[in-house]
Amino acid sequence: MDSQTHKAHRPAQSGAKAEKKKASKGKGKEKQHGFNEKAFAPKSGRRAERQGRRTAERDQTRLHVPLVDRTPDDQPPPVIVAIVGPPGVGKTTLMKSLIRRYTKQTLNHIQGPVTVVSGKKKRITFIECNNDLNSMIDIGKIADLVLLMIDGSYGFEMETFEFLNILQSHGFPKVIGVLTHLDLIKKAATLKATKKALKKRFWTEIYQGAKLFYLSGVLNGRYPDTEILNLSRFISVMKFRPLVFRNTHPYMLADRFEDLTPREQVRQSKGKCDRTVTVYGYLRGTNYRLGTKVHVPGVGDLEVKSVQILGDPCPLPDAESEKRRKLSEKKKLLIHAPMSDVGGVIYDKDAVYINVPGNFTKGGIENPGEGEKMVLDLQDVNATLEDQVAKSQIRLFGSSSQPLSVEAGPSTLRSDESEDDEDDSEGYSDEDEDEDDEQGDGIEEEDGFSDDEFDEDEEGDVGDRGRTAPRNVRRSMQSLPSERKRGDVEYADSDSDLGGEDDEDDDPGPSRRFVRFDDDEAVDVPSDDDVDEDGEEDEEDVPRWKVNLSEKAKAAFDDTARSRKRRDWVKLIYHSSAPPEAILGQGNAAEGSSSQGPSMDDDDFFTVANSAPVKVEEELDQTKEPVNPDDLKEWEDEEVLDSIRNLFITGSSSQPAEGVDENGEPYEDAEGDDGSRAEGEEDDEDEDAEDGVSKKPSLNKDAAALAAKKAELKRKFDEQYDEPDAAKSDFYTETKEAMAKQQQLNRAEFEGVDPEARALIEGYRPGTYVRMELVNVPAEMVENFDPTYPIVVGGLLPAEERFGYVQVRIKRHRWFAKTLKTNDPLILSLGWRRFQTVPIYSLDDHSIRMRMLKYTPEHMHCYATFYGPAALPNTGFCAFNALGRDTPGFRVSATGVVLDIDRSTRIVKKLKLTGVPFKIFKNTAFIKDMFSSALEVAKFEGANIRTVSGIRGQVKKALPKPDGAFRAAFEDKILMSDIVFLRAWYSVQPRKFYNPVTSLLLSDKEKWQGMRLTGQVRREQGLKTPTDVNSLYKPIERPPRRFNPLKVPKKLQAALPYASKPKVIKPQHRQTYMQKRAVVLEPEEKKALALLQQVRALRKDQVARRREKQEERRAAHRKKVEKEEAKKSEKEKERRKEYMRAAGMKNKREAEAMEGGRSSKRRKT
Repeated sequence: MDSQTHKAHRPAQSGAKAEKKKASKGKGKEKQHGFNEKAFAPKSGRRAERQGRRTAERDQTRLHVPLVDRTPDDQPPPVIVAIVGPPGVGKTTLMKSLIRRYTKQTLNHIQGPVTVVSGKKKRITFIECNNDLNSMIDIGKIADLVLLMIDGSYGFEMETFEFLNILQSHGFPKVIGVLTHLDLIKKAATLKATKKALKKRFWTEIYQGAKLFYLSGVLNGRYPDTEILNLSRFISVMKFRPLVFRNTHPYMLADRFEDLTPREQVRQSKGKCDRTVTVYGYLRGTNYRLGTKVHVPGVGDLEVKSVQILGDPCPLPDAESEKRRKLSEKKKLLIHAPMSDVGGVIYDKDAVYINVPGNFTKGGIENPGEGEKMVLDLQDVNATLEDQVAKSQIRLFGSSSQPLSVEAGPSTLRSDESEDDEDDSEGYSDEDEDEDDEQGDGIEEEDGFSDDEFDEDEEGDVGDRGRTAPRNVRRSMQSLPSERKRGDVEYADSDSDLGGEDDEDDDPGPSRRFVRFDDDEAVDVPSDDDVDEDGEEDEEDVPRWKVNLSEKAKAAFDDTARSRKRRDWVKLIYHSSAPPEAILGQGNAAEGSSSQGPSMDDDDFFTVANSAPVKVEEELDQTKEPVNPDDLKEWEDEEVLDSIRNLFITGSSSQPAEGVDENGEPYEDAEGDDGSRAEGEEDDEDEDAEDGVSKKPSLNKDAAALAAKKAELKRKFDEQYDEPDAAKSDFYTETKEAMAKQQQLNRAEFEGVDPEARALIEGYRPGTYVRMELVNVPAEMVENFDPTYPIVVGGLLPAEERFGYVQVRIKRHRWFAKTLKTNDPLILSLGWRRFQTVPIYSLDDHSIRMRMLKYTPEHMHCYATFYGPAALPNTGFCAFNALGRDTPGFRVSATGVVLDIDRSTRIVKKLKLTGVPFKIFKNTAFIKDMFSSALEVAKFEGANIRTVSGIRGQVKKALPKPDGAFRAAFEDKILMSDIVFLRAWYSVQPRKFYNPVTSLLLSDKEKWQGMRLTGQVRREQGLKTPTDVNSLYKPIERPPRRFNPLKVPKKLQAALPYASKPKVIKPQHRQTYMQKRAVVLEPEEKKALALLQQVRALRKDQVARRREKQEERRAAHRKKVEKEEAKKSEKEKERRKEYMRAAGMKNKREAEAMEGGRSSKRRKT
């Protein structure tokens, strides 16, 4: 041990401890060593201004448009984390690992949403998205965070890019990338390059700096705990900005689905009747108002019959149970996954369902769930609940010597205890029954005492076996029979407290209770319902002031409470079935009943004495308060008028008002701390009122209002003049403050309102776990229910329930191969809905008309109009041509945004009408074959027409014959060969076609098929396209046009100058001498001519070859000369540089010599 060398202590150089030590050392020192502000001050003002502007711009880029978050802070709904990716990428493994991390439970078969508690104020709902385009669309609309899984060994797949484009159209929640299967890449360099390439592509799609996690391999069916821990930490601290569409619509992700349709009705209709189902889940988005329709994507619009608030199945830890900063292990075990059947227990509003998988014995199950534990515990019970209640006994106090047993029955008790076992369970009060329900099987041990336990208590010390909380006694004890002995139990202090002796013979009511001691006979204890009957019989023997004490106290309390408390009009209107007259008359009836009480006697000393009658507020639902004429008489007194005269402008300000100083502010002792007057003043007021002198308490109220007004004016003055910069704040801060103030007002408005009344007024709040009952649900949804497909219940706004023509701005996706065509069916995902419709594409033609397009333009937006459900403007959507997995290529065909609903502008398409002239005058012509009747001509009178050659004209009048012919005027004379056409616009209306995508009603959810194109139907059925003769392409044969020669009159030719005269030479009719003679060569001449031609050909060939060789020599010479020229230019450049350098030095020396050598002297010093 002595030879052991210890490591030297190295103090921390950075971190919290180092900072703390530095701060403690620096205390008391005047001079601090460290950052000197003057040393780092900017030297240049321009640089400081640029730096400040850059800082301001950087701060502004962090800001975003403030949005009101409608999620409650106290009970927020669980955050939806969706795990998305192509098949085989490891989605289920990641979900199991995350659930294991949060709950320490391993789920073998996961279906549907799984909710866990991740922190003291946060819960997470995990849901896995299968490889179906419909599921991707639904998950993209509700997910708060998306874990986008990518196979690192394969790369990005088409489904990943499709899902990202769906997210862009529906709000784009937070996305975290997760790379898996990296263990398949063996080389480190390849792994590094793969990570870098995938990260760069991921950042291109999301944003620069998007988080990308790397999961290496799988150990024991899960990912490594360290990597899952890092991922879960990022998920836990993630903050979510409210998305616009979700912030205005209520929605719910159903985590449980039940069919409530009567089985007999299903049997009679052979399973084809509409069903009534209930869905359970947490409300999200905004408040849901009962009565509004909901849309279930994949099913359709449904009516909501009822909504009920249930207890939270996965509650957050409250402040009492969680004192520590860290979440306790007990709360970590909370998990809610009804579709996955975790624990086997399902809670409903009126029942608890325990799912037991088959028959089992106590020792046959390892690690039983919660429901299985409950069934196993039931096997150990030896006695039923009724037997345990019958054997249990009650003590009034811990020191009581005899227990009580309470039972129901007639006045004469049966001695046989076995006959009373049936009624023993009714002997408990309501509180006992509640406690029995809560404590479960421990009734005999906690609430009741057996005979053996009682004997032990008598022998030993009497311990405190009573209740932990004081008991609420609800049984009236005012009339007891006087036959029993005084020594048994004393219920009163005097003989007058006991009732008469005639109660024995009374007929017992249904709610009689008998208190039976062990050795004595039973004692009748009447309940609250018997008070009135017993009170009438006991009036003769009991003093008058003791008669009906409870009714008198209740009436007095009601009068006092009614005078102080305002009526809850919401409860009276919404929760009461009484007519309005009865509701308004309740106050008057109560006042009349209270005033008709018994007169004051000597014995009636418990009557509340009121000096003034009780005022009933709000007698009528009216805006003006009822005026009492007696109160107006007080203002006729001159003293009262003089006391308030100085409060008006016309009054004299010499004498201040009572309770107000010279400045108009109230004295300190004029009011109490809470604004109410002291008790002594009220007593004085009562005495003065009796004497006839009236003083109005409203004076102090006026003074307080005046003081508050002055304080508000003073605050505004200070803000405007004293601190002008403090009052000015930027738009972002002002908006945030206004939103926070409005949320505080809303919270304070509904703070004390009953939850049921609050739900009727503002709707069911987000974060509430509700049970929603839907009616008229198609039977196929229940029969083909698959928990792996999400069920989203989206609330519809009132405007979204109607249908009409919707105009959108749309752009074909750059990755979609085909061009979209007008009147081709298109599947849209708009709002909560997915539906098929037939759009018409158009373009704005210089703000004059909406011109129809046959195809969508390339790389630019256009307009589209279709018939469908109305949607709010600026709602994004995406379009698909087909939803099946077998569709080749990229499936997202277009994206866009809603512009307007039921827009009045018409869509027009171009129409050309052609005709030919059949008679031509100077500037007028008769046109035929353009119209078919004189009526059509009359519609187009005044329309502009044009010939192919460009001569413009106008339609004038119709001709009597032939039909459809008309007279037209042109700006010039037209030819018979001209074609006349009229350019018109024809109005086009979109087809009213709406086909919702009902994928959840199918057994195979991916095989939904909507309307198909005609060519697709022919191709699937093997039919040939019918040929139309007029649609065939034929070769166009145009005969050449022959134009007549230009003829200039002789008189005009004579007047023209020579240069303009046509030079027309007359053709020579006679043949020349050479034309008349024919040349015939001799044989020798032919040979000589052939020889000359051969020699010329040889010479020509020699010259051509010589030129080619000469050109080659010249090209080589040119290259040589170019190299020499390049060398010469380099040398010349160097020589020029040397010369310029020498010239520069020379000029510098000359300049220094002229200055007298001052520069050299300055350099020496």
